[in-house]
Amino acid sequence: MRSSELAALAGVTVRTLRHYHQVGVLDEPPRSANGYRSYDVHHLIRLLRIKRLTALGFPLSALPDLLDQPGADAVALLDQLDDELAAAIRRLEARRAIVAELRRDRAAPDLPHELARYLTASGAGEVAPGLARIDREQAILIAHLVGDAKLPQLARLYERMADPDVIAASRALYVRIDELGPDSGDAEIERLADDLAALVAPMLADVQAAGDDDLDLGALAPLLSAYTDDMLNESQRRALALVEERLSALV
Repeated sequence: MRSSELAALAGVTVRTLRHYHQVGVLDEPPRSANGYRSYDVHHLIRLLRIKRLTALGFPLSALPDLLDQPGADAVALLDQLDDELAAAIRRLEARRAIVAELRRDRAAPDLPHELARYLTASGAGEVAPGLARIDREQAILIAHLVGDAKLPQLARLYERMADPDVIAASRALYVRIDELGPDSGDAEIERLADDLAALVAPMLADVQAAGDDDLDLGALAPLLSAYTDDMLNESQRRALALVEERLSALV
């Protein structure tokens, strides 16, 4: 039989058949005089064995032992496979739990799930789209840079930021930030920086009081600055630089 007939009988594709040839688990018969390869029932039986073993989850690299060595320790290989499947199930269960959190909080799936609920809460309402985008993308960047070990600490800071009173104050400040432009005077920028620092300082103090003082967001400043330089106008950048100065003086 030809390769297409063999593949159809076994319920695989010709592409799969060729892959098995390439990795060496299925011998490729020589071409006959007419240029076609001729397969027989022994090829079909071996292909069916391969199909069953791969369906169980055995990697192709383990198949030669099972296919070609009658004395192979199948029990040991099954034990190893069972351990790998159990680990895969745990990973899937953990992933599904994250999906459940995101669905519950109606959060975007690209957000770090540890922060998603707080970002969703603080981002709701009338927030300038550009500033909402900055909050979202900064959170993604910060979460990656602080690392998994410090995400719980970062989540506590975002939880504090999602307090209803803080959200209300933040929205008012967002409006003022969004209105900054070329005509904004020094006094306006100074007042905004003072108000922003006054809002953020207690939250940072709470983080430190909770023993999270090793969460060094200052170390992220170069990348965050590079990001905001592209996203904000000069007056907005000046305001944030003044906020950083005021907060540094309080540490």
